Amino acid sequence: MSDFFKGLEKVKYEGPGSTSPFAFRHYNPDEMVMGKRMEDHLRFAVAYWHSFAWEGGDPFGGRTFDRPWYGDDMEHARLKAEVAFELFGLLGTPYFCFHDADVRPEGSTYAESTKRLNEIADIFEKKMSETGVKLLWGTANLFSNRRYMAGASTNPDPDVFAYSAATIKANMDVTHRLGGENYVLWGGREGYETLLNTNMGQEFDQMGRMLNLVVEYKHKIGFKGTILVEPKPQEPSKHQYDFDAATCFAFLQKYGLENEVKLNIEVGHAFLAGHTFEHELAYAASQGILGSIDMNRNDLQSGWDTDHFPNMVPEVALAYYHILKNGGLHTGGTNFDAKLRRQSIDPEDLVLGHILGIETCARGLKAAAALIEDGTYDQFLADRYADWNSAEAQAMLKGERSLDEIAARVERDHIEPEPRSGKQEYLENLINRFC
Repeated sequence: MSDFFKGLEKVKYEGPGSTSPFAFRHYNPDEMVMGKRMEDHLRFAVAYWHSFAWEGGDPFGGRTFDRPWYGDDMEHARLKAEVAFELFGLLGTPYFCFHDADVRPEGSTYAESTKRLNEIADIFEKKMSETGVKLLWGTANLFSNRRYMAGASTNPDPDVFAYSAATIKANMDVTHRLGGENYVLWGGREGYETLLNTNMGQEFDQMGRMLNLVVEYKHKIGFKGTILVEPKPQEPSKHQYDFDAATCFAFLQKYGLENEVKLNIEVGHAFLAGHTFEHELAYAASQGILGSIDMNRNDLQSGWDTDHFPNMVPEVALAYYHILKNGGLHTGGTNFDAKLRRQSIDPEDLVLGHILGIETCARGLKAAAALIEDGTYDQFLADRYADWNSAEAQAMLKGERSLDEIAARVERDHIEPEPRSGKQEYLENLINRFC
């Protein structure tokens, strides 16, 4: 045990009447929601990178956090792992997620980096056995090192492609060994800064080949988890190829992967793409590719990916509405891809930030479940589209009517449709009733 969280005790559910900042008022893991334990719905995970690798810096100033595990050697990496599992224990979160660069210092060679990753995986394996904490997903950092400045799988240098493939393999092996339930690929630099030096079609084919290699390897090693791609439109690249859920689905279809790969959708990334989070979830669910979520929020004044902990219950409720209607997150979960503000420097702030996120999601889940169980909203949607159930409407939808046949009916039957209210204000009031 380290003494980083000295004086803090395990966060417990104390009910809505509690005034303790270190208690759950709404998140009761064993509470039944629509026939399932709340913990099993939400499947919370702590993000290793923001919680333990984030130093509190910004473009105009260096780190503000003082952490005893900061250092570029294995001794510090081992201490980081110790503290990480202490936080998981304090919060009672069932999962965690990591990039390889979060958990081990990079070696001077690929072989040394892989050896270090496996050494930390040995520690994780022991800690997971002792605590029952599980791995939601692992991934490889293919964007920070300067070798990836022109992309990983989309790099014009085939040696970088090969190095990236080897790095993914090493991380898939570790994720498989640790019983990870998913493996994520985020194309942080799979895009371009300028078309002047970019062959976009070539880069698409390289990216498609890499993802096919990942799927092929998944089946070769018997990995039962889900392969996830995470959409994001920009940052760090000016134009990223995995712009949003729809762009990713088109990519998956082009390279024959729509039945093999799902999406890990983040709140902040949806916002950067000009969408709401629930839009991205609803689209992914409609195409059968909703896999997992990264929960956070952006600062609306900043206009970039600020990764605050979530605190807006109505927005989160709408997100979990679409997740529940999708049948849940299956192998996915709710990963807090969120970080402290650079002035929140105390150890307790790390606990309080996660409490905020957990409580917000618990309230959102319960509101979404109540909305579904009430049935008014679903009935409204059904009624709004009910005329499509008529025989003639179904004939149009199924391709049984030609354009001239439809036009002839409109003229024959004197069809002159009148607009109908969309009732947005009514619906917003309805949603607020449950939040």
